[in-house]
Amino acid sequence: MAARGFSSQASKSSYDVVIIGGAIMGSSTAWFLSDNPDFQGSVLVIEKDPSYEKCSTAHTNSCMRQQFSTELNIRISQFAADFVKNIRRHMGGDARVPDLSIRNFGYLYLADTEEFAQVLRDNQKVQRAAGAATNLMTPEEIVRAYPFYNVDGIVLGSINTVDEGYWDGATVFDWWRRQARERGVEYVAGEVVAITRNRAGTRVENITLRSGQVISCGQVVNASGPRAARTAAMVGIEVPVEPRKRYTWIFSAERPIDGDLPLTIDPSGVHVRENGGGTYMCGGHSDIDPAVDPDDFEMDHSLWATHIWPVLANRVPQFEAIRVTSEWAGQYSMNVFDHNAILGPHPEVANFIFLNGFSGHGLQQSPAMGRATAEWLTYGEYRALDLSPFHFDRISRNAPLIEKAVI
Repeated sequence: MAARGFSSQASKSSYDVVIIGGAIMGSSTAWFLSDNPDFQGSVLVIEKDPSYEKCSTAHTNSCMRQQFSTELNIRISQFAADFVKNIRRHMGGDARVPDLSIRNFGYLYLADTEEFAQVLRDNQKVQRAAGAATNLMTPEEIVRAYPFYNVDGIVLGSINTVDEGYWDGATVFDWWRRQARERGVEYVAGEVVAITRNRAGTRVENITLRSGQVISCGQVVNASGPRAARTAAMVGIEVPVEPRKRYTWIFSAERPIDGDLPLTIDPSGVHVRENGGGTYMCGGHSDIDPAVDPDDFEMDHSLWATHIWPVLANRVPQFEAIRVTSEWAGQYSMNVFDHNAILGPHPEVANFIFLNGFSGHGLQQSPAMGRATAEWLTYGEYRALDLSPFHFDRISRNAPLIEKAVI
C-alpha cells in the first residue's frame, strides 16, 4: 500500500475514465462523476504524490473573487461561492460535512496609471452586469475606508466584499476525495510514463504506469497541474502550459492593522491579505519569471528584502516593522497563450480531455470546472454552464480568450 491508503496497483486493467492527477481538479471531477446518477462507469484517479506536499493545491492562498474581466470566469466563481456556502447540501446532506463560509475581506485592486484605471472601469462594467458587487474607489475614498494605506501614486481602486475572500479549500478538497472514494472511485499512487493511441491516432487506448502496469481507458483526463504539458506530450500534443514559481510569506506585524485588510493587489503585483490572529499572508514573484521544472520548489530568499518587503512597507506603513514566520514556493500552471483554462476534448484525439492552465485561479474555479468536466464525460456536452469557449480548439485557431485580471 502507498501513502494515505492509496494502493500502488490499480485493481483492474480497464476503466471508463482515467484521471491523471488527483489534486483539486482531478478530485473535483471524480466527485462530480460519483455524484451524477447518469454516470455509471468506473473511475481511476492516478496521483504521483499522494502526500500532496508539492502540488499547487497545497500551496494555494485559498481565496476566491468575482473580479474577473470575462463574464464566464465571474459565473464560474459565483458557483464556487454557492458551493462553499452550501457545501453540505451540495454533498447530499451528509451530516459529517462541516458548514463553511467565505471570509469576505474582499480584493482591492490598486491602479497607478490611467490606463490601468480604465481596465478596472471596464472590468467593473462586466462584473456588475454579471451580478457582482464591485465598487470603484478614488484614493480619497480608499483612505477613508482603510486609513492604513498609503495611496501616493494611486489613481483608482476596485473592491468587492461580497463572496470575495478566504475559504477553506483544504476541507472541500478532503471531502471530495473522501466521498468519491466511498462511492467507488479508485485512487492509485503512481506516475504515468506513457500514453498509447490507437493505430489511427484518434483515441487514447491505454496508459502505462512507472510500475509497468498498463491500464486501458475509455476516456482520459489531463488534470496534472504544472505537469500538463508533459502529460499532453505523451500523446503527441503541445499544450501552452508552463510551471511558474510563486512565493508566499506569512508575517506578523509589530503594529497589527485595526480592522480588515482586503486582499490588496499592489500595482507592482505584490499582494497581501489578512491571515488571522494578527498575521498576514503575502505573495509575489520575481520580475524574471521563467518556466521551471515541476519539481522545483526552492525558495528565493533574496526576493523578500529586495522586492516584497519594500513594496509592503510603502503601501501599508504599519508593515515597516514585521517578522516573517513562514515562507514557501508554489507553482502556477500558467497558460501562456491567454491566461485562461484549457478544457474539453482534443479536436483530433477525442477521448483525451484537458483540465489545465488555470494560471493561478484554479482553486476557486475547481467546483465549476469539475462539474463541467464530469458533464462532458457523461453527456458529451455541458449542462449547467457552457464552458466550450475554453476548449483547446481556440489555441489551434489562434483565437485567445484573454483574461486581464490575473494576479
